[in-house]
Amino acid sequence: MTSHSVNSPQFFLTAPSPCPYLDGQSERKVFTHLVGQNAAAMNDLLTQGGFRRSQNIAYRPACEGCRACVSVRILAGEFRPTRNMRRVMARNSDLVASDYDAEPSSEQFALFRSYLDSRHRSGGMADMSVVDYAMMVEDTHVNTRVIEYRKRVEGDGILQQPAGPLIGVALTDMMSDGLSMVYSFFDTSLADRSMGTYMILDHIRRAQARGLPHVYLGYWVDGSPKMEYKTRYQPQEHLMAQGWQRYKP
Repeated sequence: MTSHSVNSPQFFLTAPSPCPYLDGQSERKVFTHLVGQNAAAMNDLLTQGGFRRSQNIAYRPACEGCRACVSVRILAGEFRPTRNMRRVMARNSDLVASDYDAEPSSEQFALFRSYLDSRHRSGGMADMSVVDYAMMVEDTHVNTRVIEYRKRVEGDGILQQPAGPLIGVALTDMMSDGLSMVYSFFDTSLADRSMGTYMILDHIRRAQARGLPHVYLGYWVDGSPKMEYKTRYQPQEHLMAQGWQRYKP
């Protein structure tokens, strides 16, 4: 019988299932559990090795014959916004962002459901309940924060918690070398704000303010139009067979 140290993670492989990004392809994932006192350090190590976190699971693609999914991280210290990105930041200068412990709220869930119904009606998360959402936020053994974006209203400079309407939320892991954007959602009716772009730009700013070198965006999927936006934030690195390599668009 093989014995395993409690400090050594055990990895498992999922059965094949349809790929959500590329038609006609199937996907498999290798995963392990992030629990215990070493969870944060293990999450750092695995994220740097191309894994993503979902609740207390760290996973990465392990598809046979396909390497389209590529881990992406922005080099925050070198990042300079484009003219269009500066316009997005100016357009959202009336927002206030606050970060909290990883605790869900009914207001967050209402926005989350609206976002899924608008953008991911047929996706794998489409049937998530309020309990599922709470688990997504709370089931973490690492330093996870909820960042809320609200429209600034009179009195927000005095109140400890902003009172304006909630229009965006990011679930973010605070790592030793950067910020990992686990999941984000927003009010899709406010298309002119480009909230998806703004939240990434805000995370870059937060990483810069903390002297952290990276913002992890998850996977860029070569050939998937819905993932093209991730290559807009330059400079960035992609995790290749040789390690992290600067991406040249």
